[in-house]
Amino acid sequence: MRLCRFDNDRLGLMRGDAVHDVSAALEALPASRWPFPPGDPVIAHLDRLRPEIERLGASAPARPLASLLLKSPIANPGKIIGAPVNYQKHLDESRVDRGINFGNEVKEIGYYGLFLKAGSALVGPGEGVATGFPDRRHDHEGELAVVIGKGGKNIPKARAFDHIAGYCLGLDMTVRGTEDRSFRKSLDTYAVLGPAFVTKDEIADPGVLDLELRVNGEVRQKTNTRYLIYDVPRLIEYASSFYTLHPGDVIMTGTPEGVAPVKPGDTITLEIEKLGRMEVKVRAA
Repeated sequence: MRLCRFDNDRLGLMRGDAVHDVSAALEALPASRWPFPPGDPVIAHLDRLRPEIERLGASAPARPLASLLLKSPIANPGKIIGAPVNYQKHLDESRVDRGINFGNEVKEIGYYGLFLKAGSALVGPGEGVATGFPDRRHDHEGELAVVIGKGGKNIPKARAFDHIAGYCLGLDMTVRGTEDRSFRKSLDTYAVLGPAFVTKDEIADPGVLDLELRVNGEVRQKTNTRYLIYDVPRLIEYASSFYTLHPGDVIMTGTPEGVAPVKPGDTITLEIEKLGRMEVKVRAA
């Protein structure tokens, strides 16, 4: 199942290039009052919603995907977790590119640990990326994003897949500089998720997916998730050893080699095998 959020926060069931409006299924969400429980309610109650989504999707009129403004399919992640230098070739390029390292030694992911991106950075592909600070370098970083379905703490690798709800495409945009990663990667619009949330039953193994990112048609990044240094189960184990994970939390698994600057007017196209493709326009803030 592929779910998207579009236009005025409508819930859509995506089938190919068509989207069926299944927003009425949200009526099945339990009522809640402040203080709201942690996590994204759609992801937390997906098992309850799914039969009604499928029922509505069978008869709801189809709308062309290209006619919709796509927002992040995950509306309320409690945490957006990033994995720095999690591909060896990206680690290698970071060590030699002063535009990335600013003269600092770049070490392995185990040295840095993980980092957090602000929830206010979250957008969907239809909303685009707005680059601030025109005198600084702004880089694209295409990634596989993992969405947590069942919360937990100290989750062992052997049970990691029990805690996954599904996957999205992710852009972990960054402005280069000497500040902390979380600061530089949390500008508004610098966390892009889309085009849909794909439930885990559609992806047999997230560790063997081809990934390609293009800017204005030029291939910049091309890899397979088999080259992750910390794979998906290890990232879940690692993250949950520090943080309690909640439904809707997002883990951005890291970007491969080929990161490079973008500028206003560019179009970023990210495609991941079996998950789809999204186009993201870059504009000035």
